[in-house]
Amino acid sequence: MFKRYISKLESIIELLQSILTEKQFIFLSSVLVGISSAFAVIVLKSFAHWVFKFATYVNGILKLSFINSILPIAGLILTVFVIKRLLGGSIEKGTSQILYSVAKKASIIPRKQMYAQIVTSSLTVGLGGSAGLESPIVVTGAAFGSNYAQNYKLSYKDRTLLIGCGVAAGIAAAFNAPIAGVLFAIEFLLVDVSISAFTPIMIAAATGALVSVIALNEEILLNIKHQPEFNYHNIPFYVLLGIITGFVSVFFTRNFQKTEHFFAHLRMNAYKKALLGASLLAVLIFVFPTLFGEGYESIRTLANNDASELLENTLFSSFRNNNWIVLLFVAATMMIKVFATAITLGSGGNGGNFAPSLFMGSYVGYVLSKAINLTGLTHLPIGNFTMVGMAGILSGLFHAPLTAIFLIAEITSGYSLMLPLMIVASISYAISKRFEKHSMDVKELAKKGHAFTNNKDHNVLSTLDIESLIQTDCLTVAPEDSLVKLVDLISHSNQTVFAVINKERELEGVVHFNDIREIIFNPYRVKYTLIKDIMKQPPSIIYTIDSMEVVMNKFEKCKRTHLPVIKNGKYYGYLYKSVALEAYRSKLKSMTIE
Repeated sequence: MFKRYISKLESIIELLQSILTEKQFIFLSSVLVGISSAFAVIVLKSFAHWVFKFATYVNGILKLSFINSILPIAGLILTVFVIKRLLGGSIEKGTSQILYSVAKKASIIPRKQMYAQIVTSSLTVGLGGSAGLESPIVVTGAAFGSNYAQNYKLSYKDRTLLIGCGVAAGIAAAFNAPIAGVLFAIEFLLVDVSISAFTPIMIAAATGALVSVIALNEEILLNIKHQPEFNYHNIPFYVLLGIITGFVSVFFTRNFQKTEHFFAHLRMNAYKKALLGASLLAVLIFVFPTLFGEGYESIRTLANNDASELLENTLFSSFRNNNWIVLLFVAATMMIKVFATAITLGSGGNGGNFAPSLFMGSYVGYVLSKAINLTGLTHLPIGNFTMVGMAGILSGLFHAPLTAIFLIAEITSGYSLMLPLMIVASISYAISKRFEKHSMDVKELAKKGHAFTNNKDHNVLSTLDIESLIQTDCLTVAPEDSLVKLVDLISHSNQTVFAVINKERELEGVVHFNDIREIIFNPYRVKYTLIKDIMKQPPSIIYTIDSMEVVMNKFEKCKRTHLPVIKNGKYYGYLYKSVALEAYRSKLKSMTIE
């Protein structure tokens, strides 16, 4: 029945595709992708919220402080089971896979990502794993956009655009923040996009937010009912908050990656690794219960200046009336959050760092403002600093200051805090950028040239396949050949440079026509001169493992129009600069999203 319904819907869409113009069909597609992404948000958020409420209810009745530690163990084990048994044994995690797909896979995302992220992240985070649902939501939305475009045979440009629509709709639906959704798609994915491409992205974001508002209970979304007031006398403290969140972002990035690498190099099967990670996570959650799940409830608690509530049903509940102990508890939770998240994801769980960044940001803002208030130096609005702190960590971690600014403004209706949001987000971004050139999700991919960055030339060059541009049928000579053979080759071809290779096809040198022009008109020297006597070493050598950016730098440095290519230690052919430039121009035209 369901397949029949889907088949009819696809037939209608195909009919509309034949009637509408290309641009009109993209607008329609952005709406459909937005709706799909919003439904993914509804499923994930509702499940996670239901489990959190259930755990809280059981804990309230039984007074068992360990109940929240049991659920994450079950969640991680179930996640690994689903991946092993139902998803082919592996699953790509994190938003970095979107960047890789756009840069290296022609914006083609596997079909299973349309449901794999929903299933696995709902088990991990829904059952208490200390991570966020936004990254799986973004990946799911991107997968909807990519597979929709593939289904209707759209071009690479349109596939990429619809991936952006899915990303924007996912963020917009998850936070009811359409502006932040659009900006995140631009800052995170579409680093080089024309103004006209904004329209379908805005349509998708608005659609996602609308569906989310209609279908989701407001308390499931991160909405903070707060009417902030901005006092310009507090600007120095906001500057200080920006500096602190910048360094905390660097701390988060480096320690998350170290912890994740530790689990990646453990020599044990997936179930043992998950059990180890889940056990460590269980201990952390037992001591710091607010590490359970996304942690959005505790963000609301801090924004309302009710931090003492966080100590209820914990080992420290008897200290809930001691402000300094409460402050120390919040600070310790904030520092440990990065390890809890890294353990969750590194040991086999699925989730993301979006929610943890907001979690840590709110805690940093609370700790700073509360500590200053307790000293009696001045009185800072704790709610404001809690909210603005979220923008600081989000900006520093994802290198997306505009997204951070407008996301916090939208979820808190705090547009009166626009100035401090701008101050904190920009300072945090600048500090994080100083120590980490790329955001956490892009860092490893950018090192390998597998992701787009703000460098447009680098982005285009990274998509070019070197081997497809190499001329492999060039004529060659051997070191022991006489010049007679080379003269014969020159007379029967347009080739001006010849590789000199031995019997093992190793490159010995090169001979350029211009270098022997005088010799070839001397019959005696032609007859008795060997190739090895006149060959020269090439000014540079290209290897098939080189990136195109490295190749073009070699051309620029040696000022040559063609260079020999080595593959696996053997001569492979010649690469001409003109061919590479033509491929660059062609790719640039195909990638420009208008």
